[in-house]
Amino acid sequence: MGRMVPTFEQIDELHHKIAPSEAAYNLVHTHCVIVSRIARAIAHRQNALFMRRCTLPKDALELDRGDDGRAGASALTLPPETPEAALDALVPSESRLEFAVPPSDGITGGRVPARLIDERLVAIGGLLHDIGTYRVFKHDGNDDEPLKFSGKKYIKHGLLGYEYLLENGVDESIAQFARNHTGVGLTREDVERQGLPLPPADYVPVNLEQEVVMVADKYNSKSLPPKFVSAEAYTRRAAKFGEENRRRWLELLDQYGVFDVRPMAAEYHMIVI
Repeated sequence: MGRMVPTFEQIDELHHKIAPSEAAYNLVHTHCVIVSRIARAIAHRQNALFMRRCTLPKDALELDRGDDGRAGASALTLPPETPEAALDALVPSESRLEFAVPPSDGITGGRVPARLIDERLVAIGGLLHDIGTYRVFKHDGNDDEPLKFSGKKYIKHGLLGYEYLLENGVDESIAQFARNHTGVGLTREDVERQGLPLPPADYVPVNLEQEVVMVADKYNSKSLPPKFVSAEAYTRRAAKFGEENRRRWLELLDQYGVFDVRPMAAEYHMIVI
């Protein structure tokens, strides 16, 4: 990485710089904070499963291997007494963001990741992933009309956010969180088949951190009024775009577990669908 990895203060400046109104900032920034918190909770859970795998006896791991030889989730469920210090030893303190995060026991299921996930990078990516939505408003809060997104332009928000971040000196690895989070991974084939107004390319996560943010994003919607989305509700939404889309979402739930949105919905006074 040769360009800027923004601090949390700089992230807020980037939001304020592009936001067309305070109302737009409150909507988009709040969503990004929520997604960042959920993403870090998911990453923390994944890292805990990874740590547990490292400390389990070999024979315990052998008890729950499927036909493909991969350790399943049931043998790797963390007991509540798993020492936080053990995880700290594997995840450097500078990679752990200090702000309110839903407890990882709000997540059920999940499988061991291929490697430890950078929680700080996940938090930064979550805070910036939707920054391009400021540029796809039909009514942006400055025209005496309620906020409203442009349906035709909305699909471009990821790419627009990516371009905005690069224009402002943000490193490619960070800007990609904006580009690669739409749906459950937007492929070149999807773009061409659906005739989407995007340059034909793959807009899919290229690492675990981006994938975690993409998953977390599905649990909160900026629709007006904003709301939380349960895993079951998003499964139904994913199915509208085809069985392959639904299957991909279910695979992500299998890997990352199911996040219980109800406590955060109460905290933010939003409904759950």
